[in-house]
Formats: sequence, C-alpha cells, structure tokens
Amino acid sequence: MTGRGGPVVVVGAGLAGLAAAVRLAAAGREVTVVEAADGPGGCCAVERAGPYRFDVGPSVLTMPEVLAGLFGAAGEELHAWLPLRRLDPAYRLAFPDGTHLDVVPEAEVMAERVRELCGPAEAGRYLAYRRRLGELFALAWPAFIDADTARLRSMLRPWTLLRLAVLGGFRRLDRLAAACLRDDRLVRAHTFQAMYVGLPPHRALGVYAVVAYMDLVGGVYFPERGGMAAIPAALAALAEKKGAAFRYGVRAVRVETGGDGVRGVRLADGSALPARQVVVACDLPAAHASGLLPAAAADWRLRRPRYSPSCLVIHAGLDRPLPGQAHHTIHFGRAWHAAFDALDRGLPQPDPSLLVTHPACDADAAPAGQAVLSVLEPAPNLLRADWSRLRPYLEERLLARLAGLGYPDLSARPRLVLDPPAWRRRGHSAGTPFALDQRFTQTAWFRPASVARRVPGLHLAGMYTAPGIGVPPVLISGRLAAERVLRERR
Repeated sequence: MTGRGGPVVVVGAGLAGLAAAVRLAAAGREVTVVEAADGPGGCCAVERAGPYRFDVGPSVLTMPEVLAGLFGAAGEELHAWLPLRRLDPAYRLAFPDGTHLDVVPEAEVMAERVRELCGPAEAGRYLAYRRRLGELFALAWPAFIDADTARLRSMLRPWTLLRLAVLGGFRRLDRLAAACLRDDRLVRAHTFQAMYVGLPPHRALGVYAVVAYMDLVGGVYFPERGGMAAIPAALAALAEKKGAAFRYGVRAVRVETGGDGVRGVRLADGSALPARQVVVACDLPAAHASGLLPAAAADWRLRRPRYSPSCLVIHAGLDRPLPGQAHHTIHFGRAWHAAFDALDRGLPQPDPSLLVTHPACDADAAPAGQAVLSVLEPAPNLLRADWSRLRPYLEERLLARLAGLGYPDLSARPRLVLDPPAWRRRGHSAGTPFALDQRFTQTAWFRPASVARRVPGLHLAGMYTAPGIGVPPVLISGRLAAERVLRERR
C-alpha cells in the first residue's frame, strides 16, 4: 500500500498504538507498528504459570462504545471481531460489616437493592445522585475526555466549566458523594474509583465521579473468548486487514529528526524506518530517559512527575471454580481513611481494600474444571518504599487476608506475583502500571503534551497523555493522535 501523505511509524503495540494504527490504516496511510515484545498488547498482556493464563493488565472494560467506534471507523462491526458480554453483576461490593451490594446498570433494580440495604430514604437519594452522575458525565465526556485538549484554549469553555462547578465537579469527590448520600457504604461505592486515577477520594476532584458513572451506571464488560488480551489481538488483526505492517520483537531506539522535523525511526537491529510522522505510544518518562524521543521534545510537564501509587497483585490457578463468586469483588477494608493516608506517606495500607477478579466465564484461562483468581492490593510505588523488605511481608499478609475472607489457600497453588519491581521490569516508570496521577495539574492540557510542537511530525499517545489511564481513555488517546496525524500537512 502506497498510502496518502507518506509513511507513519507507530511505536508500541499497546491499546493506544493499535488504536492509532487502525485509524491511520483505515484512512489509507502506510503504517508500520514497531513493538519490542513478541506480540500485541503492551500493558494489556498475558502471562502463564503452568497451565493457567492470567490477564496481567487491566481487568475492567467500560464504555464499549469507544471500541465500537474504532471498529466502525474501519468499516467493521465490533461484535464480529470481539464479542463482549456484560458482567452481571459489574461488581460485588463487600463491606466490612458483612453486607454486600451487587451492582448492575439498571436504575430501578439498583434502587431496590439500595432500599433493601440502606432503607427507602437512601434509595431516593441514590437515584438523585445517579442523575447527578449522569449530568456530570454528559458534560465532562465530550468536553474533556473524548476531546483533544492539546491546546490550552480547548479547556476554556466558560459555560461547561460553570455548569460543572454548579454540579460539584470542582469539589472534592468524597464531599460531593457525602453531600448526596448518607450511608457510608454507598459513599465508598461511589468514590473508590478515585484510586483508578491515582488519588484518594478526599483529594480527587468531583469531576472524577464520571469514572463511577462509567463503572456503576454504564456497565462492565468482558470478552467472550481470550480474556482481556483478546482486545489488542482483535485490534492488531483489524489493523493488518487494513494494511498496517507489524514489526514484533524489535525495539525502537530513536526517533530521528532533521531540520524540518521527523525523518524516521532507528531500530535496535541497526535498521531504520523512514517516516514523516511518528506516533510514540509508550511510557513517556522512559522514552525520554532512553533517548527514544529527541531532546527537543522534552516536556516541562514531566520535570516533576507525580506518579500514582502502585499495586501488589497475586494471580493464582485454582483446582475448581468458586461457586457463586462474582467476576469482580471489592472487599472494602475497615480503615478507609487511614488506608489512604498511609499510601500517601509511602506506607503499606493498614487494612487495604482488595479487588478480587474471578473470570469464570473465561474458559481458556484454565484447564477444564479449573479456574484462575487474581487479587490486587494498592501499594506504594518504588519512589515511596523499599520493596526488597516490603514484598515478603505484604505477600504473606495478603495470602492470610484472602484465607480470612474465605478464599482457598493459595500458598501452594501455581501463581504469579507482580510487585513494583516487577512492574518496572515490564517498562513502567516508578514501578507503577497507573502512570501519573490525575491531580488537576496533571489533567487535560496539563498532562504531558500529546504533540511535540518543536518536532513537526511527532505525536504522543498512551496513558501518560490526555485523557489518561483506563482502557477507554487510552484508546481515545490513540484515536486523537491519529486524527492529528491526518490533519497535519508535512
């Protein structure tokens, strides 16, 4: 394929790079994707322990409309390439007092469950807060998430900002929820999502209630076959169908430039790929530190990066599925505020909340009649703690905590343990797979620039750029990078 506008190289076959490659190839551009690993996926990867296969990246998929739009731009139907099922429940929220709440998207079903758990008055308040979440989402999604914020003036939307302020978007998230909800269990249910953006609820802006909307109202989905890694596999296959070429197992070492901007990409094997435009979709601090990005692309926003906390994750194979276990269960700890305060100080949480994932519907993850289980505990990143000492203690404590919650003993089961040093070996700066936190000064235009303006033809994508972390935002970042390439005349 010759392509219109000259060749484009995409560095990184994670979700952002694949989204960019699909859009560009579908538009008729000549695209080559360079990936150091042996296949697509990036953060959305798989690992094995014996006969068990584990998703070691994101486990929560929301907003399938973003994926559908990507496939639609290539003239394809999402369900034909990647059948998804809606999880029921999206989450099981298990509280320290022994009660639980199964979350589904339907408003009336949820109102009844809240009534049974918290009483009729709280059910009414829940419906009112749910409407508030819908209004916040309707404002923030098109203006700041599904939009290009590469220019500062893109944030100057007086009417939108005023309406967000009226709805509480600039209050602290925990105060926004507590002003509408009285039951502490419901407040936790609607604020734990702040940890997805690397902040405790008392420091996250209320606008991040849109993440709760995506989780608790929009629904959570899962591929019918292949686990979460089926997403990058389908995107890579789609990009290839549209004409993109893939170079796996080779590392890009330098974006080469001349007087008029990008000239190509130098590879570790000594060869070079000529290109007039390059999309770099990988860990940006590492890309700068390694020399992959030219010095002229240095971004002041990364001079003092504020990284998200990390996590300790245990993946284990089970000899049988767990009857009645939800796909996602969040076990809330008792020390809610103390846990966040400890994490802020770089200390282990005294009584952490845990995310337990049991993808029983993923038939290929384990041998017949068996299953897999994953548990995630938030933990300090490498900049905040000495993990050579912390890892043994936290792993033993986490196994004991799971046993106390009634899960099988995992100490003798085949397992894979990922801690911050392991995340760093996988290419994540500061040993966190959650990139930069999304405080106000690292959000939208304030996040590392998606356009290296001093290097014409260089575009950036991925979770370090806007709109941020999570499967939908990362896919959107790739789409936005492709749209900028297609607009740029070189």
